[in-house]
Amino acid sequence: MLRLIEVVVLRILSALGLPARLAASLYLTLVLAGCQGVAPSGNSGSGQHGTLSVTPASLTFGNVTVGKTASLAGSLNAGGSAVTVSSASSSSSEFAIGGISFPATLAAGQSLSFHVAFTPQASGSAAATLTFTSDAVDPSSLQSVDGTGAPVPQHAVDLSWNASQSSDVVGYNVFRGNNMEGPYSRINVALEASLSYTDSGVTGGKNYYYVVTAMDSNSVESGYSNEASAVIPVP
Repeated sequence: MLRLIEVVVLRILSALGLPARLAASLYLTLVLAGCQGVAPSGNSGSGQHGTLSVTPASLTFGNVTVGKTASLAGSLNAGGSAVTVSSASSSSSEFAIGGISFPATLAAGQSLSFHVAFTPQASGSAAATLTFTSDAVDPSSLQSVDGTGAPVPQHAVDLSWNASQSSDVVGYNVFRGNNMEGPYSRINVALEASLSYTDSGVTGGKNYYYVVTAMDSNSVESGYSNEASAVIPVP
C-alpha cells in the first residue's frame, strides 16, 4: 500500500509539469510532513499512585484484664502523592480501630493518627491483623497487634475475731452489710466453729461491713460484736 501511494504521488507531481528533481523534493517534503506529530506506540503517561505506610508496624498491649479496654496510638503516612484511605478492618473483634473517619485523604507527606482498642473476652494471648484499604500502589497496608487477656481478680475478705469469754459457746455466725451499722445479713451457712471466716462473695469497687455473734449450747445468740469494714479494690 505504501509503494502504491508513493507512485500515485509522483505521477501527480509529474503531471503538474514539474521537473523530476523538484517533484522528488516536493514528494520528500510531503512524506516528512505526514510523519510529523506521530507519537510512538505505548502509554503516553498514567496517573501516579502514592504509598501508604502504617507506624508502628506492630502494637503490643501486654496484659489487660478480661472485659477491660486498653488503647494504643498509631498513624497512617502518605508518600509520593496523595492517598485516599477508604476503609479499615480488624481480623479479630477484640481489637477495634477508632479515631479516624473514612474516606480519609492524605496529601503527600501527611500523617493521620488513629487508635486501636484491645478488649479481651477471655484469658490468654490474642492477636490480629489490621488492614487499611486505599488507592495507594499497594492497596492494603497492614499492622499486627497482640495482647494478653488477664483473668479478673477474685477478691475475698478474710475475717478473724477473738474467742467469746463464755464457756459454753459452740460456734459463731458472721453477718455482712452494705452500709455502716447495718442492716446485716448472715453469710455463713452453718455455725463457724473456728475463729476465722473467708467471704468470697464480694464485688470489686464496693464497701462491706461485718459483725460476728456467738452461739451457746442452748442456741442463745449474743449481740453483735464491734463492726469491721472492708473496701474491695477495682477490678
